[in-house]
Amino acid sequence: MRQSFAWWSFTLGRDIDPQALLREAAAAGAQGVEMLPQPLWPVARDAGLSLVTLTGHKLEQGFNDPSRHAALRDEVRRNIDAAAEGGVEAVIVFSGDRFGDGADEPAIAACIEGLGPVVAHAKSAGVRLLLELLNSKVDHPGHQCDRTDFGARIVRGVGSPALRLLYDGYHMQLMEGDLSRTIEANFDLIGHVHTAGAPGRRDLDNRQEINWPAIAGLLRHLGYQQWVGHEFVPRGEPVAALRSAINQFADPAPARGAA
Repeated sequence: MRQSFAWWSFTLGRDIDPQALLREAAAAGAQGVEMLPQPLWPVARDAGLSLVTLTGHKLEQGFNDPSRHAALRDEVRRNIDAAAEGGVEAVIVFSGDRFGDGADEPAIAACIEGLGPVVAHAKSAGVRLLLELLNSKVDHPGHQCDRTDFGARIVRGVGSPALRLLYDGYHMQLMEGDLSRTIEANFDLIGHVHTAGAPGRRDLDNRQEINWPAIAGLLRHLGYQQWVGHEFVPRGEPVAALRSAINQFADPAPARGAA
């Protein structure tokens, strides 16, 4: 597993030196950074960090609305091209908020139809698309892709390895719980994992309810080789919090005397 951190959450409300934070995050064990402002891309590369994700469009207005397909396709294609040119591995896309009667079946069909051409563009550009699962209970009221099954049906319907789920454990703990069983059941569709402590979106510590070391062990057992992105808001010093999170997902040292 490769580990990254979300720029927005580790800088939220902080007066930071961007260059120092990127260097120190790399020294703490991070291998990549997510959703980094484009002017800082060269700084991240100089620090030895991969550029992992960027956001493809506004999360409230997504592919569940056919009337938005043309505009969204243009916007996401532009961001795919920017990612390919800048060396960013993946672009995040969203279902959008519920509208009208909020029915799931037509929304899933609309997402499959709308994302198909964009996924083809991403594949040709060598960029992956990630459909993010978000909670509608606390952070994103009204968001439609708020359960794993909803997102999984879209990814299966599109039928391309260039589109995968961004499985956010914080969001899905709030909506579903049962993280381990859900990850295992949908493992073939998961292309990225986000972490944060639930329910407060804080550090991965004993003040929250997700057993992240157990999730890390499950991912290793299943052979997960994609990114784990830490997307929590640290209570204290951000690099120390990031180092602690990275250590929970690091490969355990072999037992003494093991072959």
